Amino acid sequence: MESTRVDRWLWAVRLTKTRPDAAAACRGGHVRVNDRPAKPATTVAPGDVVRARVGDRTRTVEVVRVIQKRVGAADAVTCYIDRTPAPPPTTASAPIGVRDRGAGRPTKRERRALEKWRAGRL
Repeated sequence: MESTRVDRWLWAVRLTKTRPDAAAACRGGHVRVNDRPAKPATTVAPGDVVRARVGDRTRTVEVVRVIQKRVGAADAVTCYIDRTPAPPPTTASAPIGVRDRGAGRPTKRERRALEKWRAGRL
């Protein structure tokens, strides 16, 4: 059965930018293989589930194909199935403290809303 090191595989499928970054993530406890903490030399084989914290996101991928060398992005995507849950939707609302340029001084009502907002934040 074909297998490779987890740090090498993470780098080859472009989940990390460099192999030392992948090894550091493993040593830091940010990579798990089949829900077990992974060292850089932990082997991965087709069917394994790899959970890696990359940047500020936790990626969950299932290994489909093991590769040894880094390949292009189009080929790298075929080596795993992305099972990462969708990020929670963000509500894009303008903060209450932002005023249009040239709108003049705030009215008494707007000042009270601003003071209420600042008191809640501080």
